[in-house]
Amino acid sequence: MTWLTTKATRAPWVLPVGALIAVFLVYSLPPYLTFDPALSRVPAGFWLHYPTLLLHITFGSVAMVGGFLQVWPWFRSAHPRLHAKVGRIYVFGGVLPAATMAFILGFTSPFGPITRASDMLGAVLWFTATLIGYRKARAKDFRAHRTWMVRSYVLTLSTITNRLWGPIVALVLAPGLDTTFGGSELAMGQAIAGITAWLGWTVPLVLLEWFGTRRRQVAR
Repeated sequence: MTWLTTKATRAPWVLPVGALIAVFLVYSLPPYLTFDPALSRVPAGFWLHYPTLLLHITFGSVAMVGGFLQVWPWFRSAHPRLHAKVGRIYVFGGVLPAATMAFILGFTSPFGPITRASDMLGAVLWFTATLIGYRKARAKDFRAHRTWMVRSYVLTLSTITNRLWGPIVALVLAPGLDTTFGGSELAMGQAIAGITAWLGWTVPLVLLEWFGTRRRQVAR
């Protein structure tokens, strides 16, 4: 417990973020381990939707766990060689294939055009930030590498933050079912999905850039 407390003090986000990831995976993965499309929580958007979704979930889970190790300061400093190996797994066995599947799923999303636009743009940014971060490491520009990989991991975790926004947006929009949405639950559902999709990755990225800017100003 002393060891955990020490590490949490140096990086106070480690324990809560690790716990959040564990809870999310324990809740989200079981229905897909049966390989039964009927248990999918995401409606099919096209005929290859389910296998594409399974690939996205598999690679995304690798990215989520591998990325956590990558941004954990203690792991990075205590195990530099393992950090490099896990980093390659994060990039090539996690984010790049997961983002590719995410783009396909976003393009065919049944949740409406607003969600599709968010999912596709988010997938492109996720892929791009990760690739830039990898190339910066190859170029030995480790400061830029860390910056881009943190951006990449924030986008990796957007699948969690997306779900945190869902109930809040639903509570805000629900009173307008009969007025704003003309009684259409489908219209309201697509609005909730669209707003949630955008908030899931834009808010964390904005907060990350704001926090980074403040840190640089303080450092001066």
